[in-house]
Amino acid sequence: MGRQLVPLTLDRLSDLPPTCRRCVFWELDPVRGGRAERAGESEAEKEAWVSAVLLEWGSCGRVVLVDGRPVGFALYAPPAFVPRATAFPTGPVSPDAVQLMTAALLPEFRGQGLGRVMVQTVAKDALQRRFRALEVIADARGKEPRCMLPAEPLRAVGFKTVRQHQRYPRLRLELRTTLSWKADVERALDQLLGAVHKDPVPRPL
Repeated sequence: MGRQLVPLTLDRLSDLPPTCRRCVFWELDPVRGGRAERAGESEAEKEAWVSAVLLEWGSCGRVVLVDGRPVGFALYAPPAFVPRATAFPTGPVSPDAVQLMTAALLPEFRGQGLGRVMVQTVAKDALQRRFRALEVIADARGKEPRCMLPAEPLRAVGFKTVRQHQRYPRLRLELRTTLSWKADVERALDQLLGAVHKDPVPRPL
């Protein structure tokens, strides 16, 4: 089974689940996001956001391929590129951190170490860009939009609370911690990556 983790580019946007290709929850502030959704322009806004981040910062995600098939992904960016975060009482994330916006893995590919490798790859990328941590504005109740990651599985793999809130805690993971992860975190990662985007990931045309 051939495994690859490739940077997210405009050519790779079609590898994301349909709901994620149309979702601008994190990419736009609430007013602009709502306007884009009502106008049916959210997919175009998503593409424009990815394009802008690519030009100014570089790739803002990773796509997991197994034998050429997209089976998972992670999206992340520095706080300057995540305007929705400022609408939360615990946002934005720290200047020395990259915000892990969302991530998911198809059910049949969980428990194989792919989740651990994906998050470690994101960590290595952020370290190379001189960031110190990953931070997440998490969902403490498990009832928010599917693009929000749940708090408890994040804590199970080592994220620590840096700003407490009953609904939207901000959690932080020091990047070097992820590089020493072993297989014992896989169950928690399975729960984490299975909490969002239940739509099947399409095969590339």
